[in-house]
Amino acid sequence: MSHAVTDAHPGACANCATPLQGAFCHQCGQHAHNPLRSMTHAIEDIFESFWHLDGRVFMTLRDLLVPGRLAARFLAGHRAPYMPPLRLFVILSVLTFFIAQFAIHFSSSEASGGLTPAQAQAALEQVDSAGDFAADTTRAAVEAHLRDELTQLQIARNSMPAIAPLRAELDVAERLSHAQAELRLKQLDPQYAPGSLKVTPPPAQELGAMQSPWRQGSLFDHQGKPWNRQTNPVVFDTMPAFFNSWVNRKLEAAQQNMQRYGEDPDQLKQAMVGTIPTALFILVPVFALMLKVLYLGSGRGYLEHLVVALYSHAFLCLALLAIFSLMLLGDAVTARAPWAATALTGLRALVWLWMPGYLYMMQRRVYGEAWWLTAAKYAVLGLVYFFLVGLATVGITIASVTAG
Repeated sequence: MSHAVTDAHPGACANCATPLQGAFCHQCGQHAHNPLRSMTHAIEDIFESFWHLDGRVFMTLRDLLVPGRLAARFLAGHRAPYMPPLRLFVILSVLTFFIAQFAIHFSSSEASGGLTPAQAQAALEQVDSAGDFAADTTRAAVEAHLRDELTQLQIARNSMPAIAPLRAELDVAERLSHAQAELRLKQLDPQYAPGSLKVTPPPAQELGAMQSPWRQGSLFDHQGKPWNRQTNPVVFDTMPAFFNSWVNRKLEAAQQNMQRYGEDPDQLKQAMVGTIPTALFILVPVFALMLKVLYLGSGRGYLEHLVVALYSHAFLCLALLAIFSLMLLGDAVTARAPWAATALTGLRALVWLWMPGYLYMMQRRVYGEAWWLTAAKYAVLGLVYFFLVGLATVGITIASVTAG
C-alpha cells in the first residue's frame, strides 16, 4: 500500500535514504512517520512507545487474567499478539508500587486526649464488651482506670523509636481502651454523650520511666552506655580499623534516618515500599532458575522458564494493583458508606485468596503435570521463594536505612 508523499510521511527514509514502500523502512526498520511534523503522529508515538496501543496491551491483560493462558500461548510461538513479558512486568510493577505510595498509610499519632464524638460512636459499634472496665462502677473509677492504661501505653511509647509500624499495636490498644471506657460509661449512664470522655496520661517527661537509649539520642546501648560513633563506638577486635569505621558510619546513618522516619513516617513508607520492586527484579531470575531445577525433564530452556516467571510476577503486580486500588476506594467511601467499606474489604480478601490459586493453576497448565506432582513442586517453590523475597526485602531495607 502506497502513501502520499508529505512532510509527515516522506518518500524516502530519513535515516538511510532508502525509497519507502510502506509505513516502515525495509532497510533499517525506522517508521516512515515523522512525529516532529505532525502533532497527531507525535501523540501517537508517545503512547505507542509506552503502551503499544495496537491492541496488544488489552489482549495481553485479558489473557493474563486466565491462569497460564498467556504464558502457554507465548511459549507456543504466539508472540505477535502480546506485549513482551519483560515490558509487561516492568510497566505493571512501576504502576503498582506508584499506587501503593498513596494506598498505604502510616500513622504517627502520639497518645491522644480521647476520641471525637464521631470516632467514639464508631468505636461503640465495634466493641461488644467493656473488658476490664466492667468492674468500674462510677465515672471517676472509669477515668482513673483509663488514665492508668494510657500511662502504661505512654511508657511503652517512650521506650521505642517513633516509627509507625513499631507503634501500630500501641495505637490499636489505645483506641480499644478508649472504646471500652466509652462503652462502660454508656452502660452506667444511658444519657452519656459519646466522645465527652477526655483523659490523657502524664507527659512523657513526667512519667519517671527509665529512658531508652533511643530517647537519649542513641540507636542502642553498647557496653552499658548509649552507642555513639565518637565516644562509644562498636569495635570488633579481630577486624581491621577500616571495617570498624565503616560499621559505625553505617550505624550513624541508620540513627539519623530512623530519627527522620520518626518525624515523617511517610519517608519510612516510601523506603519500605520502594524496596519491593527492587527485590522482585532481583528475584525473578532466581524464580526462573528454581523452575528450571524443578522441571529438569520438561525439555524447556532457562529463557522459557524466565517467561513463566515474568508472567507470574506480572499477575502478582496486577493483583496487588487491584488491592491497592480497592484500598484507595475504601478510604474515599468509608465516611459516607460504611457498608461499602465492608464490601471492599471482602473483595480485597478474595483477591488475596485468588493469588495462590491462580499461580498453582498457571503452573499446572504451562507444565502439564499431574495435580499432585504440581502441588508438591508448587509448595516447595512457594516456601523457598517467599523466604527469599523476605530475605531480600529485609536486606534491601537495611541497606536503605543505613544509606548515608
